[in-house]
Amino acid sequence: MTNNNPYYTIREFARQNRKNPTDAEKYFWKKVRGKKLGGLKFLRQYIIEYRFHDDKAHYFIADFFCQELKLVIELDGRIHDYQKEYDENRAKIIQAYGYKVLRFSNEQVLKDWDFVEKEIMATSINPKFH
Repeated sequence: MTNNNPYYTIREFARQNRKNPTDAEKYFWKKVRGKKLGGLKFLRQYIIEYRFHDDKAHYFIADFFCQELKLVIELDGRIHDYQKEYDENRAKIIQAYGYKVLRFSNEQVLKDWDFVEKEIMATSINPKFH
């Protein structure tokens, strides 16, 4: 018997993403797992539920999430060059639920970790950052 609940589909997709991370995701995870970054706990492929006026559940998968900061981290590969409007709308929805969103290119994560780390830590110092 298959379950038609979309949550189970998205959960399985998140699991597959965790099993097959991009190079940037692997590197980011290596740098933050086990509270290595400022003592903050990060989760990978975190499912965010949201609802529109129809009250039907919809879902986004955040690349990384820190509950303590209510911070969503998105790592962008080349595909994001072609979906900027979608990414902006997605960020607005996520922010409407009280989360902060930071986006980094894969290149930034892999080649300029100091910048990425400073941006994340600035968010932890300034809780009103969006």
